[in-house]
Amino acid sequence: MVTQEQLEEQIALEREAIAQGLKRLQDNMIKLEDKDYASATIYGVASIEKLLPLVTERIAETTDRIHTRKNGVAFKEIRQYLEGIEPMAAAGIACKLTFDKVFSFKEGSNKLAKVCEAIGQALEDECHMRHYEKSCPGLLRSIKDNYWHEACGTRQKMTVTRTLFNRYDDVPHWQTWGQANRVKLGAWLLDCIMQVSGWFTKMTMREGRKTSTYVVPTPEFMDIKDEVMANAALFSPLAWPMLIPPNDWSHSSSGGYILNDVMRGHRMVRRGNHAPIQDERPYQFLNQIQKVAYRLNPFTVRVAEELFEKRIKVGKFIPIVEMPLPNKPPDIEDNAESRKNYRRMAAEVHNKNAHAFKTSCRTRMTMQTVERFKNRERFYCPWSFDYRGRAYPIPAFLTPQDTDFGKSLIKFAEGSYLTPEGEEWLAFQVATTYGLDKAPMRERLEWVKDNQGLISNIALDPIGNLSEWEAADEPWQFLAACDEYYHCVITGTRAFTSLCVATDATCSGLQILAGLARDASTARLVNVLPSDTPQDAYKVVAELARPNCPEHLQQYIDRKVTKRVVMTVPYNAKPFSNRGYVREALREKGVEVTKEDLTVIVKAIRDALESVVPGPMRVMRWIETEVARVIKSGAVTLTWVTPSGFPVTQKLMKPQVEKLQLQLLGKLQHVSVRTGDSNEVDLNHHKNATSPNLIHSLDASLLHIAALRFNAPLALIHDSVLCRATDMSILSTIVRETYMHLFADHDYLKDFASQIGAESEPPIIGDLEPESVIESTYFFC
Repeated sequence: MVTQEQLEEQIALEREAIAQGLKRLQDNMIKLEDKDYASATIYGVASIEKLLPLVTERIAETTDRIHTRKNGVAFKEIRQYLEGIEPMAAAGIACKLTFDKVFSFKEGSNKLAKVCEAIGQALEDECHMRHYEKSCPGLLRSIKDNYWHEACGTRQKMTVTRTLFNRYDDVPHWQTWGQANRVKLGAWLLDCIMQVSGWFTKMTMREGRKTSTYVVPTPEFMDIKDEVMANAALFSPLAWPMLIPPNDWSHSSSGGYILNDVMRGHRMVRRGNHAPIQDERPYQFLNQIQKVAYRLNPFTVRVAEELFEKRIKVGKFIPIVEMPLPNKPPDIEDNAESRKNYRRMAAEVHNKNAHAFKTSCRTRMTMQTVERFKNRERFYCPWSFDYRGRAYPIPAFLTPQDTDFGKSLIKFAEGSYLTPEGEEWLAFQVATTYGLDKAPMRERLEWVKDNQGLISNIALDPIGNLSEWEAADEPWQFLAACDEYYHCVITGTRAFTSLCVATDATCSGLQILAGLARDASTARLVNVLPSDTPQDAYKVVAELARPNCPEHLQQYIDRKVTKRVVMTVPYNAKPFSNRGYVREALREKGVEVTKEDLTVIVKAIRDALESVVPGPMRVMRWIETEVARVIKSGAVTLTWVTPSGFPVTQKLMKPQVEKLQLQLLGKLQHVSVRTGDSNEVDLNHHKNATSPNLIHSLDASLLHIAALRFNAPLALIHDSVLCRATDMSILSTIVRETYMHLFADHDYLKDFASQIGAESEPPIIGDLEPESVIESTYFFC
């Protein structure tokens, strides 16, 4: 029972999260404005999105009138500089620079001449880069690959590129525009922005004997800015774990954080239909997993703090590693060449440090959250659904769905007395996180038995034995498992275990499709049916595809080459994306492949899938055909209700987005002001998305139903379940029984066909007895 004192403490924590979130929002805005990046602020992004199509249209109209000679005197001298750039690109650059300069904190940044010069300079830089792209694309690509990731800001990228190109005599010379032309061009574009928006105006000020003209926002825009920031503040609170169990979700009230009912910052269904769910089970499921208490793992916290202080990187744990600035040469004051060399070396160090700071962001934020909760006996995670019914924690840190490092930091708050069967599941966790996730259960247990010395050394001296555990597949979870196994099993000094042990579905997409099609051959291949060892679908497909691949490449076609293709085909991955997966896998083996050979390999793998998993392939083709028929008949959305009672609404409209890749300023998007979507249904998106969304909704439904039968601490990662070692046998049995009932009690594919309005019968093979899954050791492993 939550006491009044605990409730008040939680409310105080949430108010602090609101204050900290608002402060971060404001600090971020100030930081961006201070660095001349107001265009990247929340109000800048929202405003430019609305302004961009208007300015683009204005520039296009002027360009269209070139041949009528009705462009005006101002446009006559500058039109040649706009001929090499699209209206949208020019509009995007002009809008960005206007916001950057007008809202900059730097004194004089918003002077009219400086704003115009900045716009003109940015346009020339873009055209300059396009000149390089056209004349020497290979050299430019090499410069981007080797230097751009270390450069900070567009100006430095431009400077680095120009300097390197100038070293080559055969590169066509770029004819600079000149300051006067840049200012004229910038002034004309600034006038376009002011005329179509009414957001900026020119203001003349007397400064001593001089008169200066500034570009300033109008009162109308300041009202818009205040409204945007006020709306952003509603969604700015930081999402921390809770000190007490979260509020229950219900038909009539928001759950999760105590203040969520007032703030409405988090909805129960993300990006989906917010109408109340009629079935009670989704509410019961979400409220049950929210009541699971966690605590920090003192062992991994202690190791992380020491490595953080020593700035040692391990896996996803990336502390700040700063390089010192080079020593200044003694003749720096008098020697221009020494000054130049020093500035270049110092700039490289600054760039590397800035890059290191960015990559360490998640680790730093995780450690800050650890510091806040390290003395708490327990904390809780509020959860919510996505529109397909999959559950996600609302907090960003210290959750079961964190990175390998983040997951290693938490344990269940409630321990359970270790049993002999629990000892085996702890050993399973040790071996699996080390990298034996595809080995038979007996082999994993034998590995742990043979490596107890290694496990003990890591548990007793993790820093001294860093090299022994940092190379594991999941090093931080392996570290946590070694500590738990050492104390609970090897020495017996810990009688209760609270480690989160995880098991995953074997290629869950094919498992679900095998059940829908009642396809025994596929079910056997993905461990739905019992076997002595884990079945390996990737290996079977590789062996079948190999003879049909080019002879000189057959030796390289193994499970690693076919794995991502097999994994993604149930989610409607097409041959084009398959090509990328195969090329990448072969490159890891040091093999480059031609386009022709790649086409042959992908076809061989997909043909093998037709033979190995016939049921799923037929179901996916049937879904595409029926979805196309339904959408063409006038449907705007597809809806179905999962076996757990969760309603899925799939609404996919063609986006009104126009993308343009700029050399320096990245991607600009021309987005519809209101929703970003047109009124036209996206037929191809529906065809491609329905199969994966159906699979995700069913694997979510499977866990909804299973969780409600499980009376111990439980966490989820999509198609993976986490519980204590002593509870895993019970949980895995419940999951298998739920799968059996899901596909044995009735044909859900027929229900789905009826719900979406399909006209033809679904392709059900019918030779699978789903009840056989009860005996499958490796259904979840």
